[in-house]
Amino acid sequence: MSFVAITAVGQDRPGIVAEVTGVLFRQGCNLEDSTMTRLRDQFAMLLVVDVPEDAYTALDTALQLVASRLGLSLIVRPLGFELAPVEETGETYMLRVYGADRPGIVHAVTAELAQRGWNIADLNTRLLSGGNGPAYVLMLEVTAPGPDAANDLEPELARLREVLGVEISLEQLDPEAL
Repeated sequence: MSFVAITAVGQDRPGIVAEVTGVLFRQGCNLEDSTMTRLRDQFAMLLVVDVPEDAYTALDTALQLVASRLGLSLIVRPLGFELAPVEETGETYMLRVYGADRPGIVHAVTAELAQRGWNIADLNTRLLSGGNGPAYVLMLEVTAPGPDAANDLEPELARLREVLGVEISLEQLDPEAL
């Protein structure tokens, strides 16, 4: 078995997930990790797939046919033969940011996290219509670099609240719930 990363993006419509995963199933592949989401009127998926030996060419051909029929941009990239699951060693948190939309929110928050050694496992943003103009929502699943990292981050989150004019909350996630 070997692994591939598959990226597909295109106009959202019902059936994209069923079509792509149908190809994987028929080719004897196993879907290991994935993230799939709608971004405005586009649908995006990123998959890590375990592929049977000597099936890469047939898989790529079948996926290209489906992508062409559905109008998807597709990239299939070989990853190799060994992929160990990621083991997070720190505590996991949900960081939520909410406020008026403005450029730089994602950069400011993620730069602060990166500088302090926090790892981002998942990041989602949404622009919501509101009575006072568009509201921006940023949600991150993050892993702390150490046991005191959340306490050390709080003063910077307070600074970002002021500078960006947003609400920010940091909540530890229960590892059993993940």
